[in-house]
Amino acid sequence: MSQCSKCNGKAVYFRKYSGEKFCRSCFTKSIEEKVRKTINKYELLQRNDKIVIGLSGGKDSAVLLHILHKIESRFNNSNLLAITIDEGIEGYSSSNVEICKENTSKLGIKHVVNSFRNLFGFGLDHIIELAEKKGKKRLGACSYCGVLRRRGLNISARKLGSTKIVTAHNLDDEIQTIFLNLVRGDASKLAMLNPKPNKIHPMLIPRVKPLRKIPENEIVLYAHIKGIGYNFQTCPYAHEAMRGDIRVFLNEMENKRPGTKYTIINTFEKIFPSLEVQFSKSRILRPCISCNEPTTRKKCKTCELIEGIN
Repeated sequence: MSQCSKCNGKAVYFRKYSGEKFCRSCFTKSIEEKVRKTINKYELLQRNDKIVIGLSGGKDSAVLLHILHKIESRFNNSNLLAITIDEGIEGYSSSNVEICKENTSKLGIKHVVNSFRNLFGFGLDHIIELAEKKGKKRLGACSYCGVLRRRGLNISARKLGSTKIVTAHNLDDEIQTIFLNLVRGDASKLAMLNPKPNKIHPMLIPRVKPLRKIPENEIVLYAHIKGIGYNFQTCPYAHEAMRGDIRVFLNEMENKRPGTKYTIINTFEKIFPSLEVQFSKSRILRPCISCNEPTTRKKCKTCELIEGIN
């Protein structure tokens, strides 16, 4: 691997898309610097923010927790806390919760756990079981989980007085989401992928993504070098998602043409303002007739899903 491009130490990683070689120390510093630059460029966090991290137990949120703790330690760590939503997946969710407790305990960060069962009356396994008993082709588990996790995280953060929800979506996640909405023909969803925090309703806490410019493989390496614990298990429902197919395609493109992922997200950011203007007027929020949470529908998607299986 030869020498580090920064300090001439022993290199352990070659960043193909930039042509740089890194030793362990310079690599971790480069990731932390990218996160700081992303926060500053998109004005993700302000000094007086009460920050809630959506902590899942996976590698991305575990790395985000440690990096934000390091950044915020220069200011006021009491403004930083973590929320874990227990989805109710047997043999998986409980492992995630335990790992989250370990990481937050080590760093001295307040940790709150809420659950699908507490919030909606059902865990995800139970929801899938009930949906299958209806005798119709059910939605994919990820469709239920994504909607309910977002709602659960927003409700939990709002009760804690949070001003920002920080999620651990990485570069790969962002590009996969762009492609998913393109494949589904849902341009209005693309118009919601604002990289900057956007307060669109008093009941909706703005979400920010400090890892959105960090590739997934570099997050794994950062966790390994820093000895950060996370759940290595794959969600038992992951095979149902179209996202996996798109992941394989994008990784093949990146291997053949390094830098493809950055080209895609940078291009999207150039066209995003036009999308936002086109769809902003059609996204009028109103109270859901069932739960009073803000929605663009008469009845919100969360209530629609829960009532559909109940």
